[in-house]
Amino acid sequence: MKKSSKSQRFNLHDFLNTGGLGKKIVQYRKKQVLFSQGDQSTKIFYIQKGRVKLTVLSRNAKEAVVAILSDGDFLGEGCLAGQTLRMGTATAITPSSILEIRKSAMMRVLRDEHAFSERFIAHILARNIRFEADLVDQLFNSSERRLARTLLLLARYGKEGKPETVVPKISQETLAEMVGTTRSRVSYFMNKFRKLGFIEYNGGLYVHSSLLNVVLID
Repeated sequence: MKKSSKSQRFNLHDFLNTGGLGKKIVQYRKKQVLFSQGDQSTKIFYIQKGRVKLTVLSRNAKEAVVAILSDGDFLGEGCLAGQTLRMGTATAITPSSILEIRKSAMMRVLRDEHAFSERFIAHILARNIRFEADLVDQLFNSSERRLARTLLLLARYGKEGKPETVVPKISQETLAEMVGTTRSRVSYFMNKFRKLGFIEYNGGLYVHSSLLNVVLID
């Protein structure tokens, strides 16, 4: 009975949006690093607001963008599975509000609070599905389709019923790294998308839902 009463008092929204025992809210500037490849892995991060780029660096110093994460995403959860060192680097690409949770606090709330563990498991499953889709995209789709899909993902297409949205400022070099092509190809396709009315520049990059046609067309 006591455990049930405790669970009823747990507020998922408050836990993810306030500091407290074993967790704190940190404001990151644009281009500020949350953690670097090779750092000790002792915390989990939750993005309250902002965008974070995950990158990895090869032995020959070639950098690749793994993902762009945004509001509501977790990162750094590898420490929960025994990862002692960071496998990549996380960098804020917009001013970001980040909740940092110590591993011990994360383990405790996952064990004791079903509302939180369900939310976290849903995140892990969605992330795995996304990574599988990314792999299929890289293996079988053209660079034009990959760019279109990347822009739609950055615009969080399909979330909260928004048919079109603005994408945070992101360089064509970064887009090329994410897509797996050259900057010149990205520039060519971005101009093509703009002429077709799929995207527009108006104080920022707006992605229209019509860009989905590029992904779906045979």
